[in-house]
Amino acid sequence: MSATPGVEGRVVVVTGGTRGVGAGIARAFLRAGAEVAVCARRPPDEPVAAGGRSARYLPADLRDPEAAEAVLARVVECHGRIDTLVNNAGGTPFRPLDEAPASRHARVLELNLLVPLTVSLAAHRIMREQPDGGSIVMIGSVSGTRPSPGTAAYGAAKAGLEHLARTMAVEWAPAVRVNTLVAGMVRTESAALHYGDGQGVAAVARTVPAGRLAEPDEAAVFLASDRAAYITGAALLVHGGGERPAFLAAADVNHRPSEELT
Repeated sequence: MSATPGVEGRVVVVTGGTRGVGAGIARAFLRAGAEVAVCARRPPDEPVAAGGRSARYLPADLRDPEAAEAVLARVVECHGRIDTLVNNAGGTPFRPLDEAPASRHARVLELNLLVPLTVSLAAHRIMREQPDGGSIVMIGSVSGTRPSPGTAAYGAAKAGLEHLARTMAVEWAPAVRVNTLVAGMVRTESAALHYGDGQGVAAVARTVPAGRLAEPDEAAVFLASDRAAYITGAALLVHGGGERPAFLAAADVNHRPSEELT
């Protein structure tokens, strides 16, 4: 186990932490020496574990404010405090805007924006009374920084989440730090569902300047640690350099303009 300053022995709650990116983040905190609780509607297929220790699973539908309050209260009952909340729960199906009524898109907005707001409010009421305060990490997405065809409501929610985090950081300072980890494409156990087989995943990875997909645990532990004690209201892009502009592939690579473009 590799302890991280300001994380070892801390109490961390990861929403949606039973699979995918959330489970990867939970395992990273376990390896760093934290006590971790994960909450989701469905239990994990197998315990979320790393470094010889396991995360505590707490079932909850976080769209219910009372359920969110109850989950955090159980964590405090067991551990006496909550040092970090990672708002990871979210997601969306692929759905063009005109192929579903507004009510279906509203459910995506609820899960990806209102749920983090609800859980953060509950966590803040706990953290503000603690001598060392606490930190909140929002798991954002590059979908909130660019057009997001097929997942428009998700992209809009993630854009709103980043703005929400910046405002929380101002209103809740200095007791509670709030930051957003803006994730690009991430390698998880379900990557094949999005990118195809191993060759498909490798082909997608080659489109990233860094030459690979992100790992689920990159940067979240840092934002919660003492190393980031002065970082709040920030949005940390973790996307391997982003996406190569599509026009470059379409352009004639042998063409050189005679005059500099402005």
